[in-house]
Amino acid sequence: MADYAHPEILVTTQWLEDHLNDPQVRILEVDYDPSSAYELGHIPNSVLVDWKRDVNDPVRRDILSKEQFERLLGRIGATKDTTLVLYGDFRNWFAAFALWTFSIYGNHNLRLLNGGRRKWIDEGRATTEEIPAFSASTYSASAADTRLRSFRGDVEKALDNAGFRLVDVRSPAEFNGEISAPPEYSNEGAQRAGHIPGAANIPWAQAIQDDDTFKPVEEL
Repeated sequence: MADYAHPEILVTTQWLEDHLNDPQVRILEVDYDPSSAYELGHIPNSVLVDWKRDVNDPVRRDILSKEQFERLLGRIGATKDTTLVLYGDFRNWFAAFALWTFSIYGNHNLRLLNGGRRKWIDEGRATTEEIPAFSASTYSASAADTRLRSFRGDVEKALDNAGFRLVDVRSPAEFNGEISAPPEYSNEGAQRAGHIPGAANIPWAQAIQDDDTFKPVEEL
């Protein structure tokens, strides 16, 4: 991992096991379908972040607002000094999305469990159905850093700029317009099938090894 641009973001399963009871750490399991993941057992002291409810605004079809983010982190007793370790189902797809969302609101004390839920369980590490309780805090987030997002106007400008490359990380079937949503989460489809002209398809799964850890730099 040392060769990655930001290796400090990834933590190993052993690191997390060593910090399960660290008061300066909060462990967040980010699930698309908690009934098939968190509710069946989770890493001790981890709290559930429901991707559909907590990370997205279903009405605006956008990420959660600054106020929603503050309530979410306040609910788990987090402060700016708290290290947030995220992991989840579906090969960490939604956990990585949540990490990006959190960073937009100025929280950079973020970690992603390399290998996620699957690797933790495959290694025979402890799980529990007990839901932890933390004293609430008052969390104050920064205004959204729009430099971390690309909006329609940004994409349109990039289409004519040789210095930019558009990358579509969805499945080949979605990219080619055969389907508009993955079968695993059919409600999360694009409003139109197909892809933006000029985009390259590099599916998320191609960055992941069989144990759900990221591939080494030379393979990426």
